[in-house]
Amino acid sequence: MEDRSELNLTFIRPDTSTQQELSVAGGSVQAGFPSPADDFLDAPLDLNQALIHNPASTFIVRVSGDSMNGDGIGNGDLLIVDKSIEAYDGCIAICYLNGEFTVKRVKIEQDCVLLLPSNPKYPPIKVAADNELIIWGVVRHAIKTFK
Repeated sequence: MEDRSELNLTFIRPDTSTQQELSVAGGSVQAGFPSPADDFLDAPLDLNQALIHNPASTFIVRVSGDSMNGDGIGNGDLLIVDKSIEAYDGCIAICYLNGEFTVKRVKIEQDCVLLLPSNPKYPPIKVAADNELIIWGVVRHAIKTFK
């Protein structure tokens, strides 16, 4: 299990009562060589509508730690977690293991469950029969934060 100093999750209930449409630039943005800018906007986008499909069972979790860096989830990022989705092999989930929360990729094998970090400096966690494991929710989206 990870040391609490490595990972700390903050749970936040999203406010889905609001609607804030944002303008979306048409076309795409080149990450390589620049291309001519488009002179139009696509239809507005409401992030609540685009990212939250089950408002009553959706939470936002702020991550502190680096155990999931290999999956693009880093310190300060926001995860949109849906508690109504049943965990499946390969999903990234918020797990409650022996009284502590962690975010890991779930590996379901015939005889055991593994919680896999994506940073090689942390070992996989093999869930033993005497461990208390609750898959609290499945991560549906990650919002990257830059500082």
